[in-house]
Parts: sequence; C-alpha cells; structure tokens
Amino acid sequence: MPSPRLGLPNLGLGVGLRSIHFPHILEHNPEVDWFEIISENYMDSGGRPRYVLDQIAERYPIVMHGVSLSIGSTDPLNFEYLSKLKRLAAAVNPLWVSDHLCWTGVQSLNAHDLLPIPLNEQTLSHVVSRVRQVQDFLERPLVLENPSSYVTFAGSTMSEWEFLSRMAEQTGCGLLLDVNNVYVSSINHDFDPFEYVRSVPHERIVQIHLAGHSNCRTHLIDTHDNHVIDPVWELYRLAHQFTGGVSTLLEWDARIPAFPVVHAEVLKAKQYMAAELSPPSASAADESVAPSAGGAAEYVDSGSSVPHPLAYVPMEVE
Repeated sequence: MPSPRLGLPNLGLGVGLRSIHFPHILEHNPEVDWFEIISENYMDSGGRPRYVLDQIAERYPIVMHGVSLSIGSTDPLNFEYLSKLKRLAAAVNPLWVSDHLCWTGVQSLNAHDLLPIPLNEQTLSHVVSRVRQVQDFLERPLVLENPSSYVTFAGSTMSEWEFLSRMAEQTGCGLLLDVNNVYVSSINHDFDPFEYVRSVPHERIVQIHLAGHSNCRTHLIDTHDNHVIDPVWELYRLAHQFTGGVSTLLEWDARIPAFPVVHAEVLKAKQYMAAELSPPSASAADESVAPSAGGAAEYVDSGSSVPHPLAYVPMEVE
C-alpha cells in the first residue's frame, strides 16, 4: 500500500455529520470510523451544535469540509473567513481541511453555489497562487475536491484531471476525489470517467467522496439525495485499486434517511475494496439512457420537479 498521503492516515469509512442524526449518534455511538463536518455550519455557531460536535469529536476522528473558500474567484481571498476557519480547526482538531476547486462569488456577492472555472494556464496560475496563500495562512496542507459541473468553457485548454494534477504538483496540496462528481461530469460533458480516475495523481488523493445523484435524462445533477449507483461504485473500485485505499466518505444531504441507512450505504464500499477490478463497462456511458436501474433518482418532468444542484449545503445552524 502506498504511504499515507501528506502523512495523513486512512481513516476508513465515514459519513457526513448532519444535525438530523445528532440524537441517534449520541444515544447509540454507532461504529462509524469517522465523520466529516461542513465547516460553515460551525464557524459562527456556539450553543448546542458546538456542544454536540465537541462530544462527537471526543469519540470519532473529524475532518472539516468547506463550501465557501472560493479558491477560483477573482475576488481577493477572504481572510476574515480564513481566520474563522483557522479558529474552528484549532478548536475541533480535524485530521485535515478541505474545500472545492471552484468559485462561489464575485465582488463580495455569494452565489451559494460551487461554480466551475475555465481550465487553462491563466486560471491554473491564479489558483496555484491562492492555494499557496491559503496553506501558508492555515499552516497546513489544503485538500481540494473536484466539483461536478454542467457547463464547459470555450477558454479551457486542458482536462480537469490535468489541471488537478498540475495544481497538486505545484502547491503540494492534497486531493479529494469525488467519484460521483467524476461520473456526473463525465455524462454531462461526454468524457471517459475511467480515464479521469486513471489520470489523477493517486499519491495525492487523501480522501474519496461517494454520493447519489439525480438523472434528468439529458444530464445528471449532483443532488446527494439517493443511493450510490453501480457505475459510481465501479469508479470507486478503480480508485481504490490505484490509491491502495484512502479515507472514504458518503455524503447524503437531501431527503436524508435514518442514520443506519446512511451508514449501511458507505459500508457497501467493503465489497468493492475486496473484489477484483473488472474492465470498464459500457454501463457508465449508458446510464443516461437507462437511469433507474442503478438507483439514481430520476426526474423525467423538466418542469417544477427538476432539482437544483447540491453545490451549496445550507446552514444548519442559526
């Protein structure tokens, strides 16, 4: 097995910590390996949410995952936000801090979404410079996740996996590989998701995300509201083999079921860790034609039932 990435351990199989599950976790102490919190849900809060988080952090490893860093924005870095993030990290003592390769606003306006950036030399230089500044400020490596996307830019000159590889090499940052995002974007943009997973620098991958998505027939949307479908599990199997095994987490952020259901979903990863790699099948490319077999939520009506991307997780704490 390769050495731990950036000196960071393989935590096993975890789930995203959501407040709806607080009572179950506190009462039953489930045998989950670790939890990931949404950083923004605790940066400005005290009271019961932080009290509960402190109790959970005493029992389980914690990782912080943000949605507002806006590393790709043309706005200056928000050091007030970074100061809050650093203070939360000092209090929670997470194993690492992650966010997304995206931008979330401009001219101080927050779009509350994870928006894609053009992938070219200019944006690479811009993002590399900002990642270095953030890492210097936080005094720890940053881990960045590949986003799901729904549009491409005429100004892009490289693939997303090349951008991520060069960004990681130039900054020393870690990568959070979201295999559901890889799959969603591959259908939306018609690229080979297996080539993506084969091409990213596996020694830089600190963590893997799993999630469900919604199939709108003509495109997929990353909604985190269902079970992981089979083609995404196949990508996970491939990523597991290339990385030798890294911390794996299931995200479920809409229509959230009971905690045992969420926990059972991530435990399915065990069978893909043990199984031999099968050749990439046509099922991945065909999922947009036969979407319901793998378990993805299907939205046939393009009217009011079309879901919104789950790119921004609303604040749970008032």
